[in-house]
Amino acid sequence: MRTMPVLVVLGTLLAGGLSHLAAQDSTAAPPPPVTSPQAAAADSARRYIKPMSAFWRSLLVPGWGQAKLGRRLSGAVFVGVEGLALGMVVNTTVTLNYYESINSGKVDQLKQQQQDWIVILVANHLLSAMEAYVSSHLWDFPGDLQVQALPHGASATLSLPIPGL
Repeated sequence: MRTMPVLVVLGTLLAGGLSHLAAQDSTAAPPPPVTSPQAAAADSARRYIKPMSAFWRSLLVPGWGQAKLGRRLSGAVFVGVEGLALGMVVNTTVTLNYYESINSGKVDQLKQQQQDWIVILVANHLLSAMEAYVSSHLWDFPGDLQVQALPHGASATLSLPIPGL
């Protein structure tokens, strides 16, 4: 039972000693930066794509550009709005056809409602494309924004790492 922890400690010490020897070699690759598992998973999900590629993807299918950029939540919101708007366009069209067949007085109201849902559908496509375009441009922008409550108001701080300083 006690040999397992001893082997783990010996293996760790041996690996640490070998990495120290490798650090003396000038041709050895630098060790990877130490990050938390959550940060490593978030970085692996994020990928860079060109802004116009993200724009066209999200214009074609809302949320696709965001998904390629690793922005799953915003992509899911655009897909959800798309599904809602598309479902309401279909529902309103079916209802409008029915009311037209019975010569109801609600036809004008339903035509306006149908047009409103079509406008929301088109706006969702455009907003999704624009958001993907901007997100692609700001892909490597640091997200370290902190908000603090102060006695006389609030304060926001954004830390920007400047290479070489």
